[in-house]
Amino acid sequence: MAVLCGIGLGSSALPAAAGAVLRRCGAGPSGSSPWKPGLLLLLLSPQAFSTTCARCAKDRRLRRKRAISERQLTRYFVDQRRVRVVGGQGGGGGHSFHSEPRKVFGGPDGGNGGDGGHVIFKADQQMKSLSSVFPFYQGFHGERGGSKNCYGANGAHMYVKVPVGTLVKEDGRVVADLTQHGEEYLAAYGGAGGKGNRFFLSNENRAPTLFTPGEPGQERVLHLELKTTAHAGLVGFPNAGKSSLLRAISRAKPAVAAYPFTTLNPHVGIVHYQDYEQVAVADIPGLIKGAHQNRGLGTAFLKHIERCRFLLYVLDLSVPQPWIQLQDLKCELEAYEKGLSERPCVVIGNKVDLAQSRINLPLLREQIAERVIALSALTGDNLEELLLHLRELYDTYVKTQQSRGQSPVKW
Repeated sequence: MAVLCGIGLGSSALPAAAGAVLRRCGAGPSGSSPWKPGLLLLLLSPQAFSTTCARCAKDRRLRRKRAISERQLTRYFVDQRRVRVVGGQGGGGGHSFHSEPRKVFGGPDGGNGGDGGHVIFKADQQMKSLSSVFPFYQGFHGERGGSKNCYGANGAHMYVKVPVGTLVKEDGRVVADLTQHGEEYLAAYGGAGGKGNRFFLSNENRAPTLFTPGEPGQERVLHLELKTTAHAGLVGFPNAGKSSLLRAISRAKPAVAAYPFTTLNPHVGIVHYQDYEQVAVADIPGLIKGAHQNRGLGTAFLKHIERCRFLLYVLDLSVPQPWIQLQDLKCELEAYEKGLSERPCVVIGNKVDLAQSRINLPLLREQIAERVIALSALTGDNLEELLLHLRELYDTYVKTQQSRGQSPVKW
């Protein structure tokens, strides 16, 4: 028995399988020449298929590819960063006098120095975390002024890419909110270039020797804070099934397991519809009682809910009195920010595949006034109703924004 590209083959099928692989790779025996045992043994070795055939090698790499673990994602996801920014220094002014044959006293011709470059924060939708932002940035310096009234070149600007939804704070005060792709904020101005001695030429002073150095750039210490920008936010207690639900309705791959644990960083999944509309759904890490008092994960992830236009409360129907979960979640949101719990929402009763959940479902609908969508993220039961209602919430949000003369957030 031999294994050919991951498929078990008997000894009688080896020549035919080897010929199929050769034809797939663009080579093969010509005519009816007999197979050579040495060539057949070489073809059946795993190294031959992983190096000579690009398609076989790609299949092997895809099989070996493992999903990144929650611990690795936590190491790379950063939603706060302290950054010191310094503008580029301006170039100094030139100091020279023009001289050529038969024109000894040509006068001053020192040019001005170039301006220093700015430091600019630019929102980029391809950036998902502040992990790639360094703690220090400085603009490029301007060049010194030259002779013959040549001005120095301006320093290039330093552009720093940050995720969409980044808040820029200085001394606890918000100075910029980058919520649109391509939006920029000038964080530090570059210094002005110095004046050359040609600038100080006057009727009183025909041969000035004075020139000024370039000014230093602006220096600031800023705090960057990322708030995930998404249309919908999955809100619930730990182990309610938020990550499993996000995996079921989108291509996002947050970590899930057969044992209880909580997600440590937000994930954003995109729900695609047939008319090419895309709805972004954020998996907010699980909240606990007292989260607004910074217990558990605390306010570090409550702030990610602020950007969500509508909320999806995920309840575990298998626990006793699941409506108490909804009351506690709304209390936490309202204690963190007034009016946050009053946003458009829908209640999702998860784990309906369990027997106890089917018993608690009618009791939950009697206790609350909101619409309840019962589903199972594990088996995929009733996901269609959730997707349709999610689209209704998104269409309502788009119409509201357009009626106000504002552009809705698009993904």
